[in-house]
Amino acid sequence: MLFALMGLLELFFGKKFPFKFVYSDEYWMVNIGKHVFPVRKYRLIYERLIALGAKRENFLEPGPALDEDVLRVHSPRYIRRLKAGELSAGEINLLELPYSPDLVKFAWLHAGGTILAAEQALVDGLCLHIGGGFHHAFADHGEGFCVLNDVAVALEKLRHDGRIKTAMIVDCDLHQGNGTAAIFAKKEYAFTFSIHQMDCYPANKPSSTVDVGLWSGEGDDKYLAALRDHFPRLYRQFRPDMVFYLAGSDPLGGDQLGGLTTTKDGLFERDMIVLEGARCLGIPVAVVFAGGYARDIQDSVAVHLNTIKAAQKVARKWAPPPPPTSSPA
Repeated sequence: MLFALMGLLELFFGKKFPFKFVYSDEYWMVNIGKHVFPVRKYRLIYERLIALGAKRENFLEPGPALDEDVLRVHSPRYIRRLKAGELSAGEINLLELPYSPDLVKFAWLHAGGTILAAEQALVDGLCLHIGGGFHHAFADHGEGFCVLNDVAVALEKLRHDGRIKTAMIVDCDLHQGNGTAAIFAKKEYAFTFSIHQMDCYPANKPSSTVDVGLWSGEGDDKYLAALRDHFPRLYRQFRPDMVFYLAGSDPLGGDQLGGLTTTKDGLFERDMIVLEGARCLGIPVAVVFAGGYARDIQDSVAVHLNTIKAAQKVARKWAPPPPPTSSPA
């Protein structure tokens, strides 16, 4: 049975990808010690994609975000102290990660990766960042494993560059995107949607444009019904120029930091609802992988691979139109 499943996966993934991935080997090299945050999953996803037929040319290598882009979202004081290693013990405790210069490099590189994924999504209609989604970072501090809010940085850069005017953030990580909600609270050009577990971190949940709260023990039926209540309706109503999709694997039942009971099949359907709803309207989507803390890291990897499978299915069905060709002279 296992070999038959592997054969089907290889047949599916072995076909040409109609989109790009953003990935760097440096994502998993940061040393955070023995920690629940599984930085190794980035490398494992990359290795599985190579094994399943992806080519190296399918991957884009990001560079670190420029400080000028980061400073459109984060306060100069926070960035200055962060880079100088001057965070207080309390601020480091909020991060829940050991501070190091490598952690700063990690944060800037992920922000650069999400910028690159968003730019590429505008070209191809869809791009997946094997990283990103650090939605607990506020303008003036980090929280919950999140140093910089990479999605906010990418959104503001694309607006600054005149590439987009409006954007929607669809946050399907298990935990409410408190930093994102706070950053965009008074900005009408950004629509923030979060579906999350109520009775877990963060304790303080600033209001998103739309919040959907679920409770421990709830699973596929309530999760998917709530999503279908909102999508694609919200896309049609707001008509964003761009969607940022946080496809966290942590709603999976048994996650160490969560209490929902959603299944891998249910999360694949979640991905289809979010991605197809946008692409059928011609809205570009940049996907970031956000959180996931399964006891067996391979379960988190499997959920992320399913997101890629859903993206592949949607991209083939809703391919962007070919660029216009010049008329012969």
